[in-house]
Amino acid sequence: MNDGELLEVEALNAYYGPAHVLHGLNFTVGEEPVSIIGRNGMGKSTMCYAIIGMHPSRVSGSVRFGGLELVGKPSYKIARAGLALVPQGRRLFGSLSVDEHLKIAGRKGNGQWDARRIYELFPRLAKRRNSGATQLSGGEQQMLAVGRALLGHPKLLIMDEPSEGLAPRIVDELVETILRLAEEGVRILLVEQNLGVATAIAERHLVMIAGEIAAELTSAELTSDPELQRRYLGVEPLSG
Repeated sequence: MNDGELLEVEALNAYYGPAHVLHGLNFTVGEEPVSIIGRNGMGKSTMCYAIIGMHPSRVSGSVRFGGLELVGKPSYKIARAGLALVPQGRRLFGSLSVDEHLKIAGRKGNGQWDARRIYELFPRLAKRRNSGATQLSGGEQQMLAVGRALLGHPKLLIMDEPSEGLAPRIVDELVETILRLAEEGVRILLVEQNLGVATAIAERHLVMIAGEIAAELTSAELTSDPELQRRYLGVEPLSG
C-alpha cells in the first residue's frame, strides 16, 4: 500500500446478474477527502455497495483497506475493519426513535464515538431523541444517518449523495460537519451530484461515466470550465 493511502481500489468490476455495471475501477483514497461525481445511473451507488460487500451479485478485482483485502469478505467484517456507509436515501427504520437508532448502532470498543458525542455534533438530534425517524425533517434524517455510521468508529466514511433533497441552509450545515469530521481524522469518500458540495469538501474529483472513471479533475478545473460541468454532470455552470 502506498504511504498515506487508506483505500486502494484496483480493477474493480461489479455485476447484477448478467449486467456488467462497474468496469475496472482504479482509484485511491488517502488523507484528503475524495469525491466521485457523475449523473444518475452511472454506477456510483453500486460502487459504494461493492466496496462495503453488499448487493452486487458478483464482484471481481481488488479493494484493499489499510492493506486488508475486502473483496469476498462479508459486510460485517468490513464494517469492523473501520469502513462505514451513509447510504443514499438514509435507509432509516421508521418505527424506531432517534435514540433507539443510536443504541442499536452503538458498538463497544475504544472508538471515540458514542451517542453523547453524536448529540454534541448534532444538537438538533438531541432535542428530537424521542421522535420517530418518519417524524424528522430531511436534514434531521441525514444527521441521524451520519450519526449512526459514526458509531461504528469508522476510519473511512463513504457518503452517497448526502445533500440530496435538502434545503440549501441544511446543505451548508452538512458541509461544515463533514469538513469538521475530516479535520478530526475521519477520511471521506464523497459521492455527489451537487458540484458545489463536492468542491467545498474535496479538492480531488473522479468523474464516473457508465461504470468507469472517465477523468480525474481538481476543484479549480471543474469550477473554471463550464463545458466540463455540462459534459460530466449535465448542469449549468456554477455561478460566482
